[in-house]
Amino acid sequence: MSQQDFDRGLATRTQVMGQAFVDRAFSELDGFSRPLQEYITEHAWGATWQRGGIDLKTRSLVTVGMLAALGRSTELKGHVRGAINNGASLVELREVLLHSAVYAGAPAAVEGFRAAREVLNELGLSLPDQAD
Repeated sequence: MSQQDFDRGLATRTQVMGQAFVDRAFSELDGFSRPLQEYITEHAWGATWQRGGIDLKTRSLVTVGMLAALGRSTELKGHVRGAINNGASLVELREVLLHSAVYAGAPAAVEGFRAAREVLNELGLSLPDQAD
């Protein structure tokens, strides 16, 4: 493991996902699960999220779209918070989730909207109810 990538990854993971999320991820580690969290922190957050080319907000929105397409609502909830932390608007989140319906199917998009709505409700965030 590269300590530098891990340290940078931990800082970025905390910045994007929030301290509470990171604390939960590391709270109950043992010899079985610790290598996975270290791998994710080093390789995803310490290497991939550090690359240039797109900003953190764009990375967050892409991640939200992929997790919605895969139907991974538990991870999606964390990354909806991360996208908001990275400056994504509610309209941008809505549009990424709506876009997923075309390419991943309506059931995946419905689940994505459901997961995102849960997070937005917890955060007290909503869009006006209007068609556009």
